Amino acid sequence: MTAELLKANELHKVDPVFGQVSFDGHEQVVFCHDKDTGLKAIIGVHNTVLGPALGGTRMWNYTNEWEALNDVLRLSRGMTFKNSISGLNLGGGKAVIIGDAKTQKTPELMRRFGQFVDSLSGKYITAEDVGMETKDMDTVNEVTKHVAGISVERGGSGNPSPVTAYGVFMGMKAAAKYKFGSDNLEGKSVLVQGIGHVGEVLVQHLTESGAIVTITDINEDRVHQVGAKYGAKIFTGKDLYSADVDIYAPCALGATINDVTIDNIKASIIAGAANNQLANEAIHGKILKEKGILYAPDFLINAGGVINVYSELVKWTNAQVMEKTENIYNTALEIFKFADDNNITTHQAAFSMAQKRIDDAKNELKK
Repeated sequence: MTAELLKANELHKVDPVFGQVSFDGHEQVVFCHDKDTGLKAIIGVHNTVLGPALGGTRMWNYTNEWEALNDVLRLSRGMTFKNSISGLNLGGGKAVIIGDAKTQKTPELMRRFGQFVDSLSGKYITAEDVGMETKDMDTVNEVTKHVAGISVERGGSGNPSPVTAYGVFMGMKAAAKYKFGSDNLEGKSVLVQGIGHVGEVLVQHLTESGAIVTITDINEDRVHQVGAKYGAKIFTGKDLYSADVDIYAPCALGATINDVTIDNIKASIIAGAANNQLANEAIHGKILKEKGILYAPDFLINAGGVINVYSELVKWTNAQVMEKTENIYNTALEIFKFADDNNITTHQAAFSMAQKRIDDAKNELKK
């Protein structure tokens, strides 16, 4: 075996984790590889001050491993603040599996991944995310107890997507209340980008509330199927960000609010299920504020899913889960007011409230 010298333009790769822009004092990053099953996964444990790090596993065909690392770092960090602001006794973690979920996911791969999760002895609890289904969590559960979101038949809470969608819907109603003076969405135009499990249920809530819903997704068959099912319009323009709508709901992957798109956004409210919607939290959050666009922090309003899976750990009833998720409405209103009162962005307001809870718990541990 021969070692290759690094070229000058590759020196930044000497610090692949600590040197990442997305690294934010993560406690642990675990790289998981298994040649027999083809598993390549990364588990990010960001913070465990409030409890074990809980966050879903995403399987995605990343362009390269740097992209996957960046994603798991951003996602695990987001889970810390999502769990904190939701009042859950959980830290933040996330996992990504590199590969095509449609062609490369096998029971053997999922069981091997579960063994890596189990090796962390409960420091990280996994659940489903993009590219995963409840049955995959059942497979993981065959080799580890450190998994949530398993099927009802196995004693779990099942698919968390409907609860996630309900939380987003409540957050959107709160945003409408704060921006328009009423949380009645009847007649309001909403563009939903991404109609997967969560997006479709959100479309259902919106149409039932009388909103005028337009949908878009990279899967054209899915768009037409969901459009026909709920009577939603299908977006046919060239630039969805410049669509003349009241509310833009990003429900696909993150970072859709970026340097390229932000100047085009015409919506008065941004409220969706996607994680890490702001490509740059400080810069893009400030621009939205300056433009008068009300941003409902994603890690707050999409927390219904984690509330649902947390219920497995603390044995909450379905009624308790829905009550906790519905409270996203009140927390969102509190954040919007706090942001205005302190002349900061809504993201900063939500972040500071979540961070305070973590800091208070950390100080208690020091006593």
